[in-house]
Amino acid sequence: MWPIQRGYAILKQFIIVTGMSGAGKTMTLKVLEDFGFITIDNLPPELLPQLFTLISERPEASDSKGVVATVDVRNVSRGFAGVIDDVSAAWGGVVKVVFLTASDEELLRRYERTRRIHPLAKGRATREGIKTEREMLAPVLERADIVIDTSMMDLHQHRERLLQEFFGNDGGISILVSSFGYKYGVPQDASFVFDVRCLPNPYYVESLRDLTGKDDAVKDYLLKFEETGEFLRLTKEFLGFVVPQFLNNVRGQLHISVGCTGGRHRSVAVAEWLGEYLTGKYDGVCVIHRDKGHGHQ
Repeated sequence: MWPIQRGYAILKQFIIVTGMSGAGKTMTLKVLEDFGFITIDNLPPELLPQLFTLISERPEASDSKGVVATVDVRNVSRGFAGVIDDVSAAWGGVVKVVFLTASDEELLRRYERTRRIHPLAKGRATREGIKTEREMLAPVLERADIVIDTSMMDLHQHRERLLQEFFGNDGGISILVSSFGYKYGVPQDASFVFDVRCLPNPYYVESLRDLTGKDDAVKDYLLKFEETGEFLRLTKEFLGFVVPQFLNNVRGQLHISVGCTGGRHRSVAVAEWLGEYLTGKYDGVCVIHRDKGHGHQ
């Protein structure tokens, strides 16, 4: 146990970044370093308690946003969960484990594009290395506070998600509402997924085709249909029951995802409405639209 003592610097956040190789750990580290975090790359988990204690004794630590350390599959030991539990007990709620993931297909594309070798695929196919890594990291994923699926994120979207997560509000994001397009894949980090392809599609109205679900014209069109109002009523009723249960009993962030065909019209509008509803009840609600700019339908 490593208790906080008087005279130690007051550190705002301890962030441990881990997850799938190729999912964006290095990029996460660079973004958070740019915004004032002390960063350490590829640290064995067993050294995390000593690292936090050492840095907390440095006066300049109080001027930083916190500490970020990455841990990759080569250093994730069987005792990882125990180390995290010890650190969390000593340092309280400032410790968060961020797990980065991506679909197998996207990870394969990234390795093919960069011509890098997966750390667990030496002498065998990259897909086999990815499969082995997922199995090894399954217990770590269960222990994560925040899971971020970077499959469909470009650099800008990755950066914005991190900024929303760690700087969006004083308490951090406890509920994330996102929209997506099924043609681009379902977010792997979603807690609940709502399919709104059953609602009338504004894409087939020529005047609405180039707009998005954030535009009033699209929202007004959807609200003309009785099924839209009934869908919202039932979904809000469900969330009214499940959200407090989740926040009280489940560790980590609640991610509510809404999907339509292309992620541009229906899913965006419904995500906006659900976000407004939840914002009226809870702190730390964030709404993002993953595929709004990809195209139509």
